[in-house]
Amino acid sequence: MGGGATRLYSTLTQTLSSSSPLPLPPSHLDPHPPVDTNLDPAFCQEQKGSDPVELLQQCEEALGDRPPRFHRKFTYLNDGNSAPSSSMRVMQWNILAQALGEGLDSFVQCPPEALSWSRRKYLILEEILSYRPHILCLQEVDHFYDTFQPVLASLGYSSNFCPKPWSPCLDVEGNNGPDGCALFFDRTRYEFLDSVNIRLSAMRIPTNQVSVVTMLRCRSTGRCVCVAVTHLKARSGWEWLRSAQGSNLLQHLQSLIQKHAGPTDAPNTPLLICGDFNAVPTEEVYRRIMASPLRLDSAYKKLSQDGLTEPEYTTWKIRPTGECCTTLDYIWYSLDTLRVDAVLDMPTEEQIGPNRLPSFSYPSDHLSLVCDFSFKEKE
Repeated sequence: MGGGATRLYSTLTQTLSSSSPLPLPPSHLDPHPPVDTNLDPAFCQEQKGSDPVELLQQCEEALGDRPPRFHRKFTYLNDGNSAPSSSMRVMQWNILAQALGEGLDSFVQCPPEALSWSRRKYLILEEILSYRPHILCLQEVDHFYDTFQPVLASLGYSSNFCPKPWSPCLDVEGNNGPDGCALFFDRTRYEFLDSVNIRLSAMRIPTNQVSVVTMLRCRSTGRCVCVAVTHLKARSGWEWLRSAQGSNLLQHLQSLIQKHAGPTDAPNTPLLICGDFNAVPTEEVYRRIMASPLRLDSAYKKLSQDGLTEPEYTTWKIRPTGECCTTLDYIWYSLDTLRVDAVLDMPTEEQIGPNRLPSFSYPSDHLSLVCDFSFKEKE
């Protein structure tokens, strides 16, 4: 094991072993906290040479006797002919907040041991490191400062985090702070341009849902891309609120794109929107995004035979109220400026198992979505 990887593993073990609540960071008081696009010099020097492959192996060793991971394959759509230097691998995932998994979500078929942070932290990192995304969009993140930011920073990712103003995690004893949305990007591939943390509104009234929107420039092509991560209001009966939140998010995206590209070039700026929308494909918020003048489409429809149908499920769980198997998570992309090159398929019902998610094999009730994109040639 290399010296850098050994130091990283030591830091990882120490960092991830803490389960005590964290004080609320000062940045949470600012609705638009600055993005730290540089590693702390001392930490960077300590972790210099960190290897994601070795860290992945260490996660697998730490998990030891667990059941095998889901075997998922990519479906390639364009003969793999995009240049590797311009390919964008995007990962979308609601990782399940630790406080909610152990406290409020009541996964009645999941053994308590499978929900422990001592196990889940390695399963989550294993999933991320297995696919090595260039852009990573996460929801329900309540271990940002003590786990994901330091570990992923040591691997070359910059990030931004936006907590929910009234996170339900704070109602759970021994919580680790509020959950929220986090966006990470590989600094070797993308240059940071701008980022805003948004508290979504409905009819001009602020809500508890948030979004992180970041403008990046691809270092190899010089092309810009706007990336958003969000998590809309959950539960049935709130369809109208999700629709309003979706409209509000689209307005913010149009404003940020026009700020950087100007009104003339704004339609040519690629856009990615990743999130747990808590909305099935028949909901109004889904239709609003599809009908938006931003000309967006859902990448995971590419897995269907007709190219028009979403997967049967992106989440599958059993709660006291019953079994829930549905599609709530999406990666939206600009039809005119981005091309979908590959899509990671979904595990089968047999792989997921009768007790559904989460489990000893998988740390969240939501499945990760992973897509490879490339820029279309400008006309």
